[in-house]
Amino acid sequence: MTKNNRPLEGLVVLEFAQFLAGPWCGLRLADLGAQVIKIERPGTGDIGRTLYLNQPSSTGVNLLFQAINRNKQSFAANLKDEADRECLFKLIGKADVLIQNFRPGVMDRLGFGYDAVKEINKGLVYASISGFGEGGPWVKLPGQDLLAQARSGITWLNGFRDDPPMPVGVALADILAGHNLLEGILASLVGRARTGVGARVDTSLLEGLIDFQFELLTAYLNENEIPPVRPQKTGAHAFLTAPYGIYETSDSYLAIAMTPLAKLADLLTMPELNGFEAEDGGFSERDTIYALLAQKLAGQSTAHWLGILQPADIWCAEVMNWPELFASEGMKRLNMVQQLTGPTGPLLRTTRPAMRINGEGLTSETPAPEVGQHTAEIARAFGL
Repeated sequence: MTKNNRPLEGLVVLEFAQFLAGPWCGLRLADLGAQVIKIERPGTGDIGRTLYLNQPSSTGVNLLFQAINRNKQSFAANLKDEADRECLFKLIGKADVLIQNFRPGVMDRLGFGYDAVKEINKGLVYASISGFGEGGPWVKLPGQDLLAQARSGITWLNGFRDDPPMPVGVALADILAGHNLLEGILASLVGRARTGVGARVDTSLLEGLIDFQFELLTAYLNENEIPPVRPQKTGAHAFLTAPYGIYETSDSYLAIAMTPLAKLADLLTMPELNGFEAEDGGFSERDTIYALLAQKLAGQSTAHWLGILQPADIWCAEVMNWPELFASEGMKRLNMVQQLTGPTGPLLRTTRPAMRINGEGLTSETPAPEVGQHTAEIARAFGL
């Protein structure tokens, strides 16, 4: 889609945010057409500018910062300098959304808290991300992805029964929090269109992880609060019975989802699978079922088993690594990769948002801005 026909075209977003969760929310608003103005400290800018994934790229480009801050503008301002603060208050008066992910209380102490700025702009949607909420014993603790995963219980859902707690290998808490904040912002903008009044939207890393587990936590809270028991091996879900899991084959791995054991018994010529589902769906004997299936499936290739199971409409899939995924026709058809272009040419490749609007993906070639790159331009445009 062109930049001029996206759903949020004309909306102004001020991003007082660093690292990942807040900037991810700002990124999606920019992808959807909003003018996202990143408020950065003069000189050093967002601390995320020096936060690298793995190591600096061979080109010297900060890949994470460029990817998550693409298509934004940078306005340099010292939040404690009176002249800069005056400019920021004027910007806030003309903005539609403000995003911030400082620790609770910081924006209030600086004079940019919700109660202060809503007096300037009653239509403002004020959106905040914290680590663990705005109160309670954890309010002053650092809000960081791994620490939120550690407190959420989610690390006891990964791996097998005898494994230690295992975190998810992506910044799950950050991305979920950014997504939840985005959801609240968009709903509040719809409400503002009806009432003319903005709203305060709050979420936290921990709340996002708790909500992410709602399916399992519902079972836990309503079934005598019995903690999840991970499978001994092969299984992929603490609350689901076999055959749900990933199995090693003679050349790679095969994933099998919810499937009646009797059907698998026929297709795989495994009469020993019959009878397990009679009483409790096989849950009490799931480790035995997993072991039987693992032994059988290890004898042939993944392609061999797919050739038997897929024509019978069994829910199964080959387990791909990234090279295999990006080489697949299914991935190519989605056209998920986009190229960012800098002043001297191609800068980096990254993914596009996972949505299409009117059949078109939301791509943008604009890289992340330099610190204060748009300060003068924004000052002129907003009469600062």
